[in-house]
Amino acid sequence: MAIEFNASSGTTLGVEWEIQLVDAETRHLRQDARRVLAALPSLSEDGEIPKVRHELMESTVEVVTGICHTVGEAKSDLAATLAELRTAAADRGIALACTGTHPISDWRDAVMAPTQRYADLVEQMQWLARRIQTFGVHVHVGVSDVSKAIPIVNALSAYLPHFLALTASSPFWSGADTGLASCRAVVFGQLPTAGPPHLLDDWAAFEDYMDTLLRAGTIRSIKEVWWDIRPHPDFGTVEIRMCDGIPTLREVGMAAALCQSLVTLFEQQLDRGYTLPRPAPWVVRDNKWRATRYGLDAIVITDDNGNTAPLRDDLYELIRELEPVADRLGCAEELKVAGEVLEHGAPYERQRAIRAAGGSLENIVDAAITELAEDRFVAPGEAVHAGA
Repeated sequence: MAIEFNASSGTTLGVEWEIQLVDAETRHLRQDARRVLAALPSLSEDGEIPKVRHELMESTVEVVTGICHTVGEAKSDLAATLAELRTAAADRGIALACTGTHPISDWRDAVMAPTQRYADLVEQMQWLARRIQTFGVHVHVGVSDVSKAIPIVNALSAYLPHFLALTASSPFWSGADTGLASCRAVVFGQLPTAGPPHLLDDWAAFEDYMDTLLRAGTIRSIKEVWWDIRPHPDFGTVEIRMCDGIPTLREVGMAAALCQSLVTLFEQQLDRGYTLPRPAPWVVRDNKWRATRYGLDAIVITDDNGNTAPLRDDLYELIRELEPVADRLGCAEELKVAGEVLEHGAPYERQRAIRAAGGSLENIVDAAITELAEDRFVAPGEAVHAGA
């Protein structure tokens, strides 16, 4: 099975940001994406890739960039669309937020989007699909040659815990603290073709594997392979899908900068004739679980021999290593936001800090709304005082 990879001209960027529709009074999710999108026909219907579109649930509107060359361009693109979405939502008593799961709303109250593809998914997956009231951020980074795609996917798999821990924002599920930094990673990861990527030798092996899945009836399209990192042949990108829902545009920029810098570094190393690292599958799986459970406090495995290191230390080293690459790409300032997250707390930590300060789950929702609207971190005392 030949799969054409439409190679990109450099490490271009595309970002998909899944936004929650929150009732401004009850703070529960509103299953109202159809009405909101209908109010934005120029964004939801025009062009090959609409700026806003349905996701699986009616509680979600996905904001999508065009093809961008810098993180700053991607952020500006998202901000412009978000401003129009916010106006349309506010007219209907809806506020916007983004966390990996909604702290209060029950997945059983969700309404599926009116799309045949999603109806087919629910018919096939049943309970696994019906409970995916989750929210994430996907970053596409362009790859200049098909021969590079699979080695880059393999190398990026070592950074699943880094992507997840910095953005983990789903400790709560249907009103309960799960004890995890990211329960979204578990809920979505239960789909049969989700989870860590299969580490393959080259593009021919990827084509053979996709052909096998299609022939076996496991998938009907390669778009149904929802790996945490996957090649996207149509766009000519590697798509990093590991991030939880991200509450602020600043942190979305951080995630995009991290992704673009890593892919650029790996492209450069391949161009120089280096062989990229390929971690053992058991290390990838174990490290993803560690970040899912412990977030930034995870102790991650650093090699195939089982040696370990604190993820926080590994992240500080990674940021320093990527600074020259980010500087050349023009995203050094966005990458520095990772240091702020390490200092002030990842989203799951900020949520739990509000709870520890005596705040309610409603206070956590309010804080998420404020963080998105004002593009800043909300301190625990501020959230609790505002909700008093």
